[in-house]
Amino acid sequence: MKKILSVLSLSLVVSVSAANASSTPATLGEYDDWIAYSYKDAGGMVCYMASTPKKDEGKYTKRGDIYVVVTHRPKEKSFGVVNFVAGYDYKPGAAVTVKIGKKTIDKIFTDGDKAWAINDQIDKDLVDTMRKGDRMIVSGTSSRGTTTKDTYSLRGFTSAYKAITAKCK
Repeated sequence: MKKILSVLSLSLVVSVSAANASSTPATLGEYDDWIAYSYKDAGGMVCYMASTPKKDEGKYTKRGDIYVVVTHRPKEKSFGVVNFVAGYDYKPGAAVTVKIGKKTIDKIFTDGDKAWAINDQIDKDLVDTMRKGDRMIVSGTSSRGTTTKDTYSLRGFTSAYKAITAKCK
């Protein structure tokens, strides 16, 4: 996972650097299956944590990087924003569901290969549920109609969240 998240760290920096004059992320720590990072850009300090799935399922032949990121941007008063990256473009209008324990969250919107909660309250619910859970299953449908199911471990989520919250107060 360390290698995958190092690639993830680099790809996030490259994409953010194109839009802002960013510095390289510093690793705040590795917490079981999650890694926490921070960096400073023109908009101020940004802290995020990321993980890759333990298991990805679906009848596909090719798929890009798959991961979930939780981000704090204090200057924008934005905290706990959850972003899912599917490794393929989602089918427009198709549902994305997140299941953690007995709770299912389906108020998610997509754009290309990314998915987000529809509002701040859903992000808050997601983060609160992730903090209490053991695993998270994200299901979606690709633009070609392929259904996928990605299973993430939530071990270390709370510790990583505390680390990004402490850094980005």
